[in-house]
Amino acid sequence: MPVTKKNILNKLYIVFVFIALFFIAIIFKMVDIQVAHGDKYRSLSEQLTLRNDTILANKGSVFSADGSLLATSMSQYEIRMDAYTVNSEVFEKNIQSLADSLSKMLGNTPNHWEQKIRKARTHKNRYLFIARRLGYNDYMKIKHFPIFNLGMYKGGFIAEQSTVRVHPLGKVAERTIGYDDYRGAPGIEGAYRKYLRGEHGLRKKQKIAKGQWKPISDNNEKEPIDGKDIVTTIDVNIQDIAHHSLLRQLEYYNADHGCVVVMETKTGEIKAISNLGRTSKGTYYEKRNYAIYETQEPGSAFKLMSLVAALEAKVIDTGTIVDTGEGRYKMHNRFIHDSKRGGYGKISAARALEVSSNIGFARLIDENFGKNPDAFISLLKKMHLHQKLGLPIKGEGTPTIPAPGDKKWSKNALPSIAYGYNLELTPLQTLTFYNAIANDGEMVKPKFVKEIRSWNNQVETFGKTVIDPQICSKSTIKKVREILKNVVVRGTGKKLYSKNFSMAGKTGTARTEYWMKDWETNRRYVSSFTGYFPTENPKYSCIVVISKPKVQKGYYGADVSGPVFKDIAQKIYTSSHIINKINGIEPNFESVKTNFERYYSIINKGVKAIPNVKGMAGMDAISLLENLGLKVIFQGNGKVIEQSIPEGQKIVKGTAIKLKLA
Repeated sequence: MPVTKKNILNKLYIVFVFIALFFIAIIFKMVDIQVAHGDKYRSLSEQLTLRNDTILANKGSVFSADGSLLATSMSQYEIRMDAYTVNSEVFEKNIQSLADSLSKMLGNTPNHWEQKIRKARTHKNRYLFIARRLGYNDYMKIKHFPIFNLGMYKGGFIAEQSTVRVHPLGKVAERTIGYDDYRGAPGIEGAYRKYLRGEHGLRKKQKIAKGQWKPISDNNEKEPIDGKDIVTTIDVNIQDIAHHSLLRQLEYYNADHGCVVVMETKTGEIKAISNLGRTSKGTYYEKRNYAIYETQEPGSAFKLMSLVAALEAKVIDTGTIVDTGEGRYKMHNRFIHDSKRGGYGKISAARALEVSSNIGFARLIDENFGKNPDAFISLLKKMHLHQKLGLPIKGEGTPTIPAPGDKKWSKNALPSIAYGYNLELTPLQTLTFYNAIANDGEMVKPKFVKEIRSWNNQVETFGKTVIDPQICSKSTIKKVREILKNVVVRGTGKKLYSKNFSMAGKTGTARTEYWMKDWETNRRYVSSFTGYFPTENPKYSCIVVISKPKVQKGYYGADVSGPVFKDIAQKIYTSSHIINKINGIEPNFESVKTNFERYYSIINKGVKAIPNVKGMAGMDAISLLENLGLKVIFQGNGKVIEQSIPEGQKIVKGTAIKLKLA
């Protein structure tokens, strides 16, 4: 028996020793983890439960030349609540008030919000969703609601900020203003992204229940730095004119697509650019930047370039006679036709441009350069017609002008080029040449951006870039400008002539997709008008290109594109963009003073009935009604033409009244 007892004690001692050693090992390991490898395991823990979230910097804004917003970033907020962290006494005392406030702002009943928050508190939900996409003003309001006004730790208020890009002009000039997101980076936003993006910040978050991440504090690890602002050359008024004028014509002719560009002659500043393509539903939107990327045969618009080259080579003069026959002429086993039935007969080179004779230009160029076509091509290249403009906006089309030895070259290549076929240019490249003619020979690079600004301080400015100070002689410039004026007075553009304002330019009507088998039964054309105004001292140049209009309604440049050009020129005239100074007119502030005194007296009389605000300036009417305690909703701009609550009704403070302005 004593032996057995002794064996049991020995076994217990052994077990005790093992347990003691085990505890010693545990303590050693704990010390090892805490001291020797503490940093490593703390780091692993933080990696699993803590993370730095990127706070996107607000992108810089894009402005028009007059300061109107074209694109900007707006903050939006997502609101959540840590329903468990709030003190019980505070929670019970203020939950109904919080529910009432949420109901008024976000909808649903107060009972709905109270039950939702109570349920979240019961389930220890520390990341309850409240609302998303709130603007800054609503964020500031909700931040001061009961309970929420105690902050993150005491009130459980969690706000997460993000930004959204908006275009105040909607789809107008969208492809040129551009964007920089998952769709790519076209337009100005893409070209100047390094300025607009800014520097992102960091905010530390901690992992909580159900795999959710909650901000640790209200402070950021690194504050974001907003991007810089871009000031463009776009004039919102001219842009609006160009966009709607083009849209009307596209809709009337049921055309496939079209573009308009308005350029300031001296500086090359792009004042308006509109690119509209048709959808399957027959509506139009900014589909592609046709003005910049689309290369196409310019047709008759290129006859100006051919004439300038021939005049510079001194192989012809404007009075040189060319026989166009009866409107049908065979050259190198191929017939060339003029649009006039019966032809123009013998006419001068100047008249050939005025009436846009294909035969006239084919003969003038072929007969003078046929033995040395390289001389003609070299003159075109000397005028930079074979080069890209080097625009900062990506996607510029590459011009092509074939030369002897190229695959596209044949005996018919030279006469075809003379009247605008067998070569390709973009609309903006064509306009840049016409602008040089209007600018006394100085070719300037189209410019879309004037300056970079940060907090209203200039960071960088972009001046005029001269491609060529003189693309041809002054005498040639003088001659062709006179002819371009006569195109409108007595040539193919005579339908566009107006005695009220002057403009000069060239019509263009080019066949397109003529290689298709069904062309004879389904003819397709590109109609254009390129020119400048006023004629004598040009301030703006402009190109209008409309592709594949419905042939049954018309397809000639003078009929399809010319009216858009005229409409733009006329509206710019009437909106006083051409006339910079008007003498003898003094502003009359007496009426403004009288109106102010009348409105002020109405407010101070303690008016109890709705006044009649029809005919008032919108700003005055809104101010008056808001001072009477009404909530004003308005549409349009200008003077009030309608009010939803008639004159004489009793004023109930907080009532919404709708105004229509025009």
